[in-house]
Amino acid sequence: MRRRTRPLAVLAAVAVVAPLAACASGDGSTPVLTWYINPDAGGQARIAASCTEEADGAYRIETELLPRDAASQREQLARRLAAKDASIDLMSLDPVFIAEFAEAGFLAPVPDDVAQATTQDVVQGAIDASTWKDELVAVPFWANTQLLWYRTSVAEAAGLDMSQPVTWDQIMEAAAGQDKLLAVQGAKAESLTVWINALVEGAGGHVVENPEAPAEDIELGLVSDAGREAARIMGEIGSSGLGGPGLPSENESASLELFQGDDASFMVNWPFVWSSTQGAVESGALDQAVLDDIGWALYPQTVEGEQARPPYGGISLGVGAFSAHPDLAYQAAECIVQPENQAAYFVTDGNPPASTTAYDDPEVQETFPMADLIRDSLEQAAPRPKTPFYNEVSTGLQQTWYPPSDVDPQTTPERSSEYITAVLRGERLL
Repeated sequence: MRRRTRPLAVLAAVAVVAPLAACASGDGSTPVLTWYINPDAGGQARIAASCTEEADGAYRIETELLPRDAASQREQLARRLAAKDASIDLMSLDPVFIAEFAEAGFLAPVPDDVAQATTQDVVQGAIDASTWKDELVAVPFWANTQLLWYRTSVAEAAGLDMSQPVTWDQIMEAAAGQDKLLAVQGAKAESLTVWINALVEGAGGHVVENPEAPAEDIELGLVSDAGREAARIMGEIGSSGLGGPGLPSENESASLELFQGDDASFMVNWPFVWSSTQGAVESGALDQAVLDDIGWALYPQTVEGEQARPPYGGISLGVGAFSAHPDLAYQAAECIVQPENQAAYFVTDGNPPASTTAYDDPEVQETFPMADLIRDSLEQAAPRPKTPFYNEVSTGLQQTWYPPSDVDPQTTPERSSEYITAVLRGERLL
């Protein structure tokens, strides 16, 4: 018998989770809003304190720290929300789980005036990621995208004009021609899904064609020219050795370490690269010459002449559907995402703004010389599939496109599509 795969598998364990009572007030009169935040360098706590002061007694924001990895964040929040936990007023949500939470009824509706105010002068990628079924269901906070980082000495030797768009094939050829390594994320992790999605989107396709459909009706777009081109690029990097011997276990941090080495050429990675490399130079762990040799450009094109669709990441703010103070929570969200707060958060914590105007802040421009490029990249960035069954899709991709050396354009897209479809229809287990 076919079984419909349901989002939020953790719902099966809800019975053992007791709802937590919301703290109605801190001093008998001031409502307390609890904001569940992802780990950072303290920036969200500073914004919470600033907005508490700005509220002038209307509310007070307290932060609660979520686990470090996104999957554990999802599980903790899902368990509590499924138990109608009223203590969750605000949440820092990974974009890939927004559709799932919205479909489950875990997010309080965004008031029209809040939606209008918090999407003005906001990069399109952040708006797209915060939208489900044509409605804004979360408030864009900070956004993230991958750039193409390169060693200027390698690009110059290859004769590449990095002020113009370059393709994956061009950087692969440039690296191979100089016996250099190409830093990408090949580990069996979410970073692999990020890479696959960007390659497919860059070729004009989509991993999921109808993300709003029920599980048994979802159609995948992997068996297509776009899917095969994505598989060709990944497979060539894996089988040729361009990704280095550590590719099957290479995540974002390992990619950066490879890129900082003597055999480096190009790397796709998030903006943390810049501050991390600066820190390594300041600590003496890395020579200044390495930092001086680093350049940055837009994510490479999958198909020459076709606009690249860089990965999109970041955080949006959700308001819990069972909060005792949803109106105050949305007031707080508007304060949190003010452009000046986003700019300060970028400078202190390295997380790029969703607000386009925040990039004009002088301190942002001084701290991140590639700030304008990040903003441009976010305008054309492609979110990962927005579906309540994202966990099944992402895990299925990681199971079937790994290791990169085994990816074959003639077989991998079809095998992957068949596997994920069977999982969604309840005919196979992940």
